[in-house]
Amino acid sequence: MSMSSSDAVPETMPAATTATASSTRPFFWSVRREIWEYGSLYIAPLAVAGLVLFGFVISFFSMARHEQEIRATLTPNSMPAIMVLPYDIAAVSVIAVGVIVGLFYCLGALYNERRERSILFWKSLPVSNLTTVLSKAFIPLVVLPIIVFAVTVVLHLVMLALNIVARMASGMSVNDLLSNLPIFQMEIVMLYGAFAFALWHAPIYAWFIFVSGWAKKAPFLWGILPPLALVLVERLAFGTHYAGRLISYRLGGAVDAAFSRPTMLPIHVLHEHVTQNHGTRHGMDGVPVFGLQQIDLAGFLSTPGLWAGLVVAAAFLAAAVWMRRKREAL
Repeated sequence: MSMSSSDAVPETMPAATTATASSTRPFFWSVRREIWEYGSLYIAPLAVAGLVLFGFVISFFSMARHEQEIRATLTPNSMPAIMVLPYDIAAVSVIAVGVIVGLFYCLGALYNERRERSILFWKSLPVSNLTTVLSKAFIPLVVLPIIVFAVTVVLHLVMLALNIVARMASGMSVNDLLSNLPIFQMEIVMLYGAFAFALWHAPIYAWFIFVSGWAKKAPFLWGILPPLALVLVERLAFGTHYAGRLISYRLGGAVDAAFSRPTMLPIHVLHEHVTQNHGTRHGMDGVPVFGLQQIDLAGFLSTPGLWAGLVVAAAFLAAAVWMRRKREAL
């Protein structure tokens, strides 16, 4: 006999039940359950890290072939950018995959337990709907940034070790690498960036969790079609694109909000730098050292878009709690 949500576990539990739930740490074990059930949370970042490491090893052959060209075109100002660029690419790749994994996790967070009818079992436990929803929101907002950070740190250390070995084998200077690669500062920037992206994308995660608890089928379509329809209707009806700008701002505005804007070295400049040997510096003078000066914590915390997004995220999560109380298995 199926159990209705109102008969399963009341949101306001007696004092004795509350004390028992507190002693068993329901939030902690709810988070652990999510990590156990969704191996993609760490498998996907590890897989991307492996691909990045493979590409990094392949690049050693190009570095050995173009050693003289590299030496001819490097300047004191351009050297830090050249040294840091592969590590920045690795970090951005892992962060991007972490964001994608977080979005797909949220789309299935409440939907999968309804589809598999395991919601009937979970509602029989002394765990409130609020605890369940918050534990699911905790994954993309806290757990995934930690996983992304840990994977990236290990990846950077392996890359550094391989880089040192490759330079020693090819006769290139190891001191140039160590003196121009602020590895410790890079990891601090990485940790800050992982959590900044998570907080900035909080309303998107919360929207997908709400859709996951509401949709009867195809949560992916229900998650992306309403925003796209809003953009299309606004464009056709009013000839404006405020909704599109807002969505674009929410998807990609974290970089401008959380970081200062130093002069960055474009990818095509690195290609020209490696493949040409005429001594031309290709405008790389003046590229700053990448480090803690990138962090703009005060600017990030004072950005209205951050707090507006968190308010919207809280509203969607509250709606998801209400939806889980009402929804049954599919």
